[in-house]
Amino acid sequence: MLPTTSPNSNGALSSRDAARHTAGAKRYKYLRRLLHFRQMDFEFALWQMLYLFTSPQRVYRNFHYRKQTKDQWARDDPAFLVLLSIWLCVSTIGFGLVLDMGVVETLKLLLWVVFVDCIGVGLLISTFMWVFSNKYLLKQPSRSFDVEWGYAFDVHLNAFYPLLVILHFLQLFFINHIVVINSEWFVGYFVGNTLWLIAIGYYLYITFLGYNALPFLKNTVVLLYPFALLGLIYVLSISLGWNFTQGLCWFYKHRVE
Repeated sequence: MLPTTSPNSNGALSSRDAARHTAGAKRYKYLRRLLHFRQMDFEFALWQMLYLFTSPQRVYRNFHYRKQTKDQWARDDPAFLVLLSIWLCVSTIGFGLVLDMGVVETLKLLLWVVFVDCIGVGLLISTFMWVFSNKYLLKQPSRSFDVEWGYAFDVHLNAFYPLLVILHFLQLFFINHIVVINSEWFVGYFVGNTLWLIAIGYYLYITFLGYNALPFLKNTVVLLYPFALLGLIYVLSISLGWNFTQGLCWFYKHRVE
């Protein structure tokens, strides 16, 4: 890890470097790049999306490189967020078609998924994990090492992408033919609930990898504990015949009425 202080400053950043490394300056740089598509590295963002399924550890290895070269853990390129937004739009339109929604209803569903499911819930989860990790998981609490909020939000986006693909894309091929039509049959709720198990399991695992990659955190294994509750809920849902996908479809239709 590269030093963050200049050699002639007695351990303190110069005023120019300090201003450059503030959270506000990083946020301004990130938002400014949203307006310059030519500056975004979409090829690299696509590479990250692919490896989030096949080898998520390699994605977080790149976060280490960014820390060494740019002195920040969070992404400074919004290309991943832009591609994720496109995925959200396409998959939600597909969801609207499968559920036989009209144009207005599909637009309402899209707004709900983008601003509530992704951004709203993401802000809450990221803020909670940011506070939790800085308060309970730091090896040596200090101002020199802490979890950046932007990094916590990046971890959420990384974990949310596989969940989105599984529940909003792959599941579309099963909804009308298996999951919902045969909602009261074992095959229907088994297929639907298994997809939910895989999706949420991916989310928990990639979230764990994200915080486990930070060398100044300890006891990150606690982030895997929710797997026990997830497994219990899955077994109960199969035993009692709960159909999570049918509930999701009902919820989405109710939201756009």
